[in-house]
Amino acid sequence: MSIAIITLSSKGQVVIPKEIRDELHWKAGTELTLISSPSGVTLKTTPQKTGRNLADLIGMLKHDGPPVSTEELCKPVELTDEECREYRNDRF
Repeated sequence: MSIAIITLSSKGQVVIPKEIRDELHWKAGTELTLISSPSGVTLKTTPQKTGRNLADLIGMLKHDGPPVSTEELCKPVELTDEECREYRNDRF
């Protein structure tokens, strides 16, 4: 982590030193978000939008076999005593 002291220009602009831009892999055109707080500001990269929405995810997880009913999906899982012992032994 690097620290730099920079000066605010008369137009309200700052220059992020090359050393810090290289460390953070910030290239020209990188979109940044400025977050203000009582103690100052935080500058972060803006998350990249993937251009996907929920409808794009339909069919992403494939299931081989017959459809499973909602009742079957919601049914509690009941383990046998032996399965419980195996589960505990694997975890502890």
